[in-house]
Amino acid sequence: MKTINEQLMNVKQIRVIGLFYLLVIILAGFSQGYVRGSIFISGDALETGSRILENNSLFRIGIVTDLMAFIIDAVISVLLYQLFKPFNKSMAMVMASLRLLAHPAIASMNLINHYLAYKVLHADTFMSTFNPEQLESLSTLFLDAHSYGYMIAGAFFGVHCLLLGLLIYKSSIFPKIFGGFMIGAAAGYLLETFGNFSVPGYEQPTALIVGISAALGEVSLTFYMLIKGAKKTYKARLKNTVS
Repeated sequence: MKTINEQLMNVKQIRVIGLFYLLVIILAGFSQGYVRGSIFISGDALETGSRILENNSLFRIGIVTDLMAFIIDAVISVLLYQLFKPFNKSMAMVMASLRLLAHPAIASMNLINHYLAYKVLHADTFMSTFNPEQLESLSTLFLDAHSYGYMIAGAFFGVHCLLLGLLIYKSSIFPKIFGGFMIGAAAGYLLETFGNFSVPGYEQPTALIVGISAALGEVSLTFYMLIKGAKKTYKARLKNTVS
């Protein structure tokens, strides 16, 4: 049986996690922030439908970049498990499993709603019974369904961030401040999901909270992994293991 030191992940592997995480942030930020942010107009089915038709290539690219981000997220889940397994195997397994459920599973399936919002506007024969206004309303309904599906995935991701923050505290890999940031990100995701389902009408404020808390937690940790890799004490422990 390998000792804890023998199971430790080296700094190059940690930087790979940071690189994958950065790719996810860029891809998801493009699809969620730019594509849907510039096309979807809340409460205006006519304008939203018109923008989808005018930017149908961009809309489809948004689906592709989302799917790419979710595939990379599956890889990140496995790598994070390997990173934190030496410190608490059970917690690391639950943490990684929740991330797998959040995006690679739930959010990936939720892309069907995103695609149908585009599909109904390009009416085939079976949609000929609907007039253009009805199709635009139906398209907006699918976009709304996608938005709430994203929030459901956010509940799983929020608990993942909470456990990741706790694992950062328990391990010696990263400074503990990043554990606090990830717990803050967890609070943001959970507030958005449970808050919007319980008391609807506050989607914009909660989205802003998620944006700020995720930037502090996920983005800062990503760049730390890319630039520093790990704490000096962790690097020293790796060096002693090799020697």
